[in-house]
Amino acid sequence: MNARTILGVLALVTLVPAAATAHHGWSSYDSSKPLTVTGVIKEAGYEHPHGHIALESPGKTWSVVLAPPSRMQSRGLAKEDLVVGATVTVEAYPRRDGEPEMRAERITLNGKTAELR
Repeated sequence: MNARTILGVLALVTLVPAAATAHHGWSSYDSSKPLTVTGVIKEAGYEHPHGHIALESPGKTWSVVLAPPSRMQSRGLAKEDLVVGATVTVEAYPRRDGEPEMRAERITLNGKTAELR
C-alpha cells in the first residue's frame, strides 16, 4: 500500500466512529413521560443533524432537540419562525438521566403547530 492509501484508511477509521457518536439515538428520552412546556426562546439553531432551541420556562431552561431542517421546513416550521424572544409551546419527551433536555414531538408558535416526528 502506498502512503496515500494508508492515510485514507486512517482518516476513515478515525472519522466514522466520531460521526456515529455525534448522532445520538432516541432511547435516552423517556416517551412514557410526555411534557408540555411553554416558554421563551433564548437561543435557536436550524442546522443538521437537528435544529434546537434553548427554552426558558418558569424555573428551568430546557435544551430542546428539534427535527432536521428539511423536515421542519416541509412541515411548516421555517428558520425565520425560530426567533429569540418568541413564546412557544413544546410537546416533548425528557431525557431519562434528568438533564434539562427534551426531544420535541411538536412545537406551537403564533397559533400554528408543526409536527416534528
